[in-house]
Amino acid sequence: MNKRLIIGLPVLLMILLVSCEKKYQSPGQYEEDLFADERQEGKAYIMNEEECFDASELVIASSEVKLADSSKRGKPFFIYKVRSGRVLKSIRDSVIDYPIEFLSTYKLKLNNNNNNNNDSMYVYMKALQGYKLIAKDRDLRYQWLRGGSVYPVKKK
Repeated sequence: MNKRLIIGLPVLLMILLVSCEKKYQSPGQYEEDLFADERQEGKAYIMNEEECFDASELVIASSEVKLADSSKRGKPFFIYKVRSGRVLKSIRDSVIDYPIEFLSTYKLKLNNNNNNNNDSMYVYMKALQGYKLIAKDRDLRYQWLRGGSVYPVKKK
């Protein structure tokens, strides 16, 4: 009987341990998203032309906007150059010296057809916030309006 107990006890203990094994469950399974109806992943709000104009500090209509520089180290940014244009709105500056450069945190979809220089676009800008080293080095004062899109100038 002693021999049966010595063999049976470890077998019984092993069965007990295997049956009581708790599987790991990630904390995500217990979370409940209270704002699921309000969240739209991957969709940013894009302003219409009128909202962009109202929210901007400087608006230029130009057909000569080119990508001048970009960096993908750390936070990506893009620097655009406006060679000439017509100032439609200005809060701070009464006279704009061209060329003027501005910074954007995302790449703009420019319509750069060399065949047709009449494809003007509105350039919506606000005062540059942050990027002090780049601003000092490149003499940048403006950045692209967040939430603004590239809109073509409508022919009248």
